[in-house]
Amino acid sequence: MEKLLHIISGCANQDRQSQQMLYDQYYGLCLKVSFRYVNTYEQAVEVTHDAFLKMFRNFSRFEVRDVDKLEMLLIGWIRRVVINAAIDYMRREMNNHHSYPIPEHVWEHKDEGQSSDNSLLYKELMIMVKDLPPAYRMVFNLHVIEGYSHPEIAKMLGITTGTSKSNLSKARAHLQKVLTAENTETILCQT
Repeated sequence: MEKLLHIISGCANQDRQSQQMLYDQYYGLCLKVSFRYVNTYEQAVEVTHDAFLKMFRNFSRFEVRDVDKLEMLLIGWIRRVVINAAIDYMRREMNNHHSYPIPEHVWEHKDEGQSSDNSLLYKELMIMVKDLPPAYRMVFNLHVIEGYSHPEIAKMLGITTGTSKSNLSKARAHLQKVLTAENTETILCQT
């Protein structure tokens, strides 16, 4: 707790060593969050670096409201900055509809407490989500994975609430279609 308070205080004061410690500690988390929104590992790295630059420039905006929940609050704030950086990036790159394979080393950083089965299911889900059109992928990630409401998503993306709901519905339909096709394929292979 003391170490984290020291890092936060240092980052608020633009201390390079504290910034490096924050970067080292949360780089993997930021990369995973950003990779849900962009197509390539290189793009995820770019979004992650953009997010860290925004964090470092605006660290004075992070408030330590409850020391007992310090890391949870910091992670929430970091996720929000990464998501906004990813949204900004996707707005610039919205015309790129290509899907790219996910490099294996992205999955090497395992979340604490995550079983290998959950890790595998998450990996498979993210591969399917990556194939969604960008607008559907953004809404799916923001609503299903990040937990934002449709009015919040609409405000973040500059769309209507109805468009957000429609994109989520279409994303779910697409994912269900893919899952149904995979299940049918698995059953046919077993018989």
